[in-house]
Amino acid sequence: MKERIEGKNDIKSIVKASKIIDVIAFERKPLSLSELSNRLGMAKSTLHGLLSTLVNIHYLEQEQDTGRYKLGIQLFELGSQIANTWNEKEIAKSYMEKLVEKTGETVHLAMLSNGEVLYVEKQEAYSSIRIATAPGAKLPVHCTGVGKVLLAFSSAQEIDEILKGYELSPHTEFTITDKGDLLSELQRIRRQGYAYDNQEFVDGLRCVSAPIFNHTNRVIFSLSVSGPLYRMQDEQIEKYRELLLDATYEISRKLGYRK
Repeated sequence: MKERIEGKNDIKSIVKASKIIDVIAFERKPLSLSELSNRLGMAKSTLHGLLSTLVNIHYLEQEQDTGRYKLGIQLFELGSQIANTWNEKEIAKSYMEKLVEKTGETVHLAMLSNGEVLYVEKQEAYSSIRIATAPGAKLPVHCTGVGKVLLAFSSAQEIDEILKGYELSPHTEFTITDKGDLLSELQRIRRQGYAYDNQEFVDGLRCVSAPIFNHTNRVIFSLSVSGPLYRMQDEQIEKYRELLLDATYEISRKLGYRK
């Protein structure tokens, strides 16, 4: 989870409340007052008041038997409402299904969220490789095809902000771990209009990714075709790239994008 950066005009209590929700969400398990205090570096007295308020408005729930805190039903309802308004996702979904039919590989739709890749849709085909890319999952930007595309088509200021203090952790021997190399890769991706993940996050996994633009000509999503290395050899991945570029162009066009 990427740490939130506080602005000078932020209301401190709201920022603190959002950090509490973030920690519980990404721990994926209920946490006690002491655990939250340790993870957030907040005094228990401060935390207790914030937690009580979040419970009262149903953003959190407190387990009666353990006293631990977990996400509340209100967050689920809000998330469902947000998902229902994502017409972009619905437009992309039909093209994703067609890509799965044509390639026999798994297709992902992702966006940037706090400097990480947030997977928002997945159409899965049979594959011997399984990775944690269910909708809602977050992965690094520097070693995923969708992440590199989203980063490449961000503004220079956004790239600087994301990479400030960002650790280019190695996940395989092929992961880009040098910032200069990554920036060169991003320039190449922006120039050619697509990206490859050549076993940079998972050994034996390759993917090709491309951007989706909206009516303001801004990249809002990245779409990818992923599969095992033995099925994603150079000749095959080039064919999938063309299918992918056709799909992303049509999705972008339906979202109002014009070259």
